Amino acid sequence: MTAYDTVSQAITGLKERGYTLDFNLRSNCIECEGQKFNSQDFEITEFHRFEGSSDPGDEAIVYAIESRNGLKGVLVNAFGVYSEPVSDEMMKKLNFSKN
Repeated sequence: MTAYDTVSQAITGLKERGYTLDFNLRSNCIECEGQKFNSQDFEITEFHRFEGSSDPGDEAIVYAIESRNGLKGVLVNAFGVYSEPVSDEMMKKLNFSKN
C-alpha cells in the first residue's frame, strides 16, 4: 500500500488508481451519485489516517471504497471530536484495521 504525507496526496493518488468518485457519509449509510449504500453494500479496500501535529482539526481519514455494484471512490472523514455522528453499524465498518 502506498504511503501518503497529506490528505490531498492521498486523494490524488487514489484517484489516479481509479477511485474517482466522491462518497459522502451519512448517519447510517454512505452516498455516491444519488445512491445510498449500507455497510454491507461496500468494502473499504484501504485507508490512510492523518494526524495534525499542531491542529486537531487536521485529523482525518481517507478511505478507498468499492461498492458492490462497481463504484470506486474516496470518502474523507474527520476523526476524534470532529467526526460525523454515525450509527453503530457504520462505526464498526469504518473502524476496521486492514493495514
